[in-house]
Amino acid sequence: MTNQATPQGLLRFITAGSVDDGKSTLIGRLLFDSKAVLSDQLSALANARNKRTAGEQIDFSLLTDGLEAEREQGITIDVAYRYFSTARRKFIIADTPGHEQYTRNMVTGASTAHAAIVLIDATRVTVENGRAQLLAQTKRHSAIVRLLELQHVIVAVNKMDLVDYSEQRFDEIRAAYGELASQLGLRDVRYVPVSALRGDNIVHASEAMPWYQGEPLLQLLEDLTVEDSASRDETALRFPVQLVIRQDGAQADDFRGYAGRVEAGTVRIGQRVRVLPANREAEVAEVLTPNGAAESAAAGETVTVRLSEDVDVSRGDMFVAAESEPNAARKLQADLCWFDDAALNPARKYVLKHTTASVFARVSAVERVLDVHTLSHETGRHDIGLNDIGSVQITLQKPVVCDTYSANPATGAFVLIDETTNHTVAAGMIRAYS
Repeated sequence: MTNQATPQGLLRFITAGSVDDGKSTLIGRLLFDSKAVLSDQLSALANARNKRTAGEQIDFSLLTDGLEAEREQGITIDVAYRYFSTARRKFIIADTPGHEQYTRNMVTGASTAHAAIVLIDATRVTVENGRAQLLAQTKRHSAIVRLLELQHVIVAVNKMDLVDYSEQRFDEIRAAYGELASQLGLRDVRYVPVSALRGDNIVHASEAMPWYQGEPLLQLLEDLTVEDSASRDETALRFPVQLVIRQDGAQADDFRGYAGRVEAGTVRIGQRVRVLPANREAEVAEVLTPNGAAESAAAGETVTVRLSEDVDVSRGDMFVAAESEPNAARKLQADLCWFDDAALNPARKYVLKHTTASVFARVSAVERVLDVHTLSHETGRHDIGLNDIGSVQITLQKPVVCDTYSANPATGAFVLIDETTNHTVAAGMIRAYS
C-alpha cells in the first residue's frame, strides 16, 4: 500500500498511563487553554459538587469524567471522546482509563488512534541505583500502543510542579522510558515535562522550566505527520458486506444492493470485483453514497454497491479487486489482549468476529505471554489471563479474507467472543496467516 502524508489533517490521539497520572486533567487543561470550552461548561465546572481541587481552582478532569461513578471515585472508567480544533488542525481525543481493571477500554480507544500521549506521574516514579522505575500499567499501556502500531508516542512527564520542576527527575524518567521504548520497538517517541493542573507546557511554554527548550504539548500534536494507510489503489480493494438491501423481488425493477464500509482501495463503476468466499466475479454497476450516486468511493467511505450480475452475496462476504490475489486464511498467527476474567481455555470454541464476518475459532497453541514487569516472554504457558498479552495460533472453521495488521488494521484485526457468555474476551492483531 502507498501511504499518503497528511501533515495537517485530522489527528486522533489517546491518553495512556497508570491511574492518577493526570490524564483527564491534562485533556481538560488542553481544552481550556486552547479556548475549546464553552461558557456554560465553565459554569458547570465552577459549581461541580465533586471537587477534587483546593480552593476555587477548576477541576479540569470533570470535562472528560462524565459518569457519576467517575466523578465520585476520581478515576476514569469508560473511554471519553472529545473534539476540538485549532487554526492548524482538528483533533479527536480519547481519554482512556488508567486502572488495570479497565485495560480493555484503553485498547478500544487506541484501536483508531494515530498517536498516544503516555502520562507519567513524576511524583510516583522511584529511583533505584540511579535508574527510574516505571509503573507496571505504564509498561502495559506502552506495550499495547506498540501492538496496535500507533505512529507516534509523546511521553508527558506530569506533576512537575510537585517535584520543584526538577530537570534531573525529568531526565531520569526520560532515560527509563527510552529503555522501555527500545525494548518494545516504539518508533517515534518525544518527551515533554508538564504540569496539567497549572498549565505548564500544555499550550504555552513554561517559564518555570527554562531548561526545556522543546515545544509545548499542543504544538507537538499540531506538528505530527499522519500517514494515511487507507490506500486508493484499486487493486487493494477490501469491501466487507455488512448488509444486503433488497427492495422487492416480485417487482420488475428489483433493487439489490450491498452496504458496507470501504476498508481499503477504491470501488468504482465499471470495475470488476471478485466476491469471496463464493469466488465469483461481477462488474460494479452503481455506487451509492449518503449524498447520492457517485462514480467511485475510497477507503473510509460507507456506501451501497450494486452489481451488474446476480451473485450470491451475504453479510460477511468480501469484495476484492478481480485481478488481486485474495488472502483467504484458515490459520492465523496473532497477538491477543485478553479482556475476560475467565482465562483462555484452548479446549473451548470461540467466535472470531473479523470485519463483518463471524466464524468459529479455536486457539490451537499459546506461543508466549508477555510479562509486563520484566518485558520478557514466558513460554510453555497454555492460558492467557485478564489483561495479559500473548502470541497465539488460531484455527478457523472456515476461511476469512484478511491482511496482516501492519498492512491494513481494518482487515488485520478481530475480536474473540465467548459463545456461551457472549462476552468479548479478547482483541487480536493478525501477524501472519495461511
